[in-house]
Amino acid sequence: MLTLPGMATQILVVIAALMSSCTTSVSLGTENSSAPNIVLILVDDLGWADLGCYGADLHRTPNIDQFCRTGMKFTDAYAAAPVCTPTRASIMTGMYPARLHMTIWHEASANPPQNRPMIPPVVEGNLAHRYTTLAEMLHDAGYYTAHLGKWHLGTAGYYPELQGFDMNVGGTFWGCPPTFFYPYRGPFGNRKELRYVPRLEGGSEGEYLTDRLTDEAIRIIANAGEQPFFLNMCYYTVHTPIEGPPKLTEEYEARLSDDEFHHTNANYAAMVESLDQNVGRILSELKRLDIEDQTLVILTSDNGGFINKWHGSTVTNNNPLRSGKGSLYEGGVRVPLMIRWPGITRPGSISHEPVITCDFYPTIREVLGLAGDSQHNAHVDGASLVELLKDPTAELERDSLYWHYPHYYQTTEPVSSIRVGDWKLLEYHRDRRLELFNLANDLSEATDLSDRHADKAIQLQAQLAAWRDRVDAQMPIVNPGP
Repeated sequence: MLTLPGMATQILVVIAALMSSCTTSVSLGTENSSAPNIVLILVDDLGWADLGCYGADLHRTPNIDQFCRTGMKFTDAYAAAPVCTPTRASIMTGMYPARLHMTIWHEASANPPQNRPMIPPVVEGNLAHRYTTLAEMLHDAGYYTAHLGKWHLGTAGYYPELQGFDMNVGGTFWGCPPTFFYPYRGPFGNRKELRYVPRLEGGSEGEYLTDRLTDEAIRIIANAGEQPFFLNMCYYTVHTPIEGPPKLTEEYEARLSDDEFHHTNANYAAMVESLDQNVGRILSELKRLDIEDQTLVILTSDNGGFINKWHGSTVTNNNPLRSGKGSLYEGGVRVPLMIRWPGITRPGSISHEPVITCDFYPTIREVLGLAGDSQHNAHVDGASLVELLKDPTAELERDSLYWHYPHYYQTTEPVSSIRVGDWKLLEYHRDRRLELFNLANDLSEATDLSDRHADKAIQLQAQLAAWRDRVDAQMPIVNPGP
């Protein structure tokens, strides 16, 4: 039998444990105003080398560079796909695009080309409601959820308002605006398709889309009050049309006339600097409202930089990475990523661990201590980055990342890829051609090692094929016609 002092000691231990549990709930839970806000800044087509903190030579990005110094920078961060829609779906669900059967942008999902050596599969163009989105998880936990800018995850029945968001400003099934200048409507592309960006009325001539979306974001942040908020800040910039603010564009044209740079597009450089200014405005608003230390901020891109031409001028340069948007070479999928979790991430810390956009969903779930939907969680492919955010030298309990793009783009034909450690394999589906690279020694993927290390190539090919089977990846077929 316990003595009274012994019982008292045990009671104190229990009380201390309960207090510790309550403290954790107050700091991370979502039933109170102390839950951290979440700001996810997703830039469209921003290349890995487009920011000063990642080595850009022409572009001026002082605000993002400063943000990078206050949080954790990832050198080996990846988009889950080399194009927009699939990556955005991976962020919303934590799943690989191949598992979702969402491997290309919405407009191309149902009508694959029939005149190429391979016929890509018909894939999903809408993010199905059977998945629990990041916004739904946060909304159910008491968050005010707002989406701003590019959505591109389905038609009206699949818009943000029906995927867990309380507010949608500017999100449609279109992948880009017809223009970055007010009133943000008009013809786009060779087909002169009429487009518009909704819920941005009341502007004036010369108003710039990136500025206006930030205005709306600041209003939402300021009006959130005591309720924790999730801001899904999806800028349309720096996607085509390549239209920079005129004054900034003129400044870059002058700089380009005086010196040589890797980046050579003044309009694009102006778009990047405009992005930087507006990221700075959002960060300043968090500071002004004294909620900077209560807000987890993530900044990344949905795929690699667009290296093709727009109106005759090359858009960007992903040097030293090979290729760009659409490709499964590093230039198409490696992206900038910075995360600041106040009190957890060390200022100026750098992680070299390979991470991917599927990881955001389980990371945020663990940060907030949420159970989430068990059925959905069972199929989440991402890994929580919490331990990595605490310690940049930590390693995740996984050894491989996968990509599957059974489609065509200016930079590629249907292809799948796997990274295991420093080894990376690409498998092209038309002829099952393999390319093997060691990224530690060859970041530019200049030397194919598939012949020299044939055993490694075959091993990785088998692992890649097994993964495709597990996620029921849709495959292209040989075209019998051409």
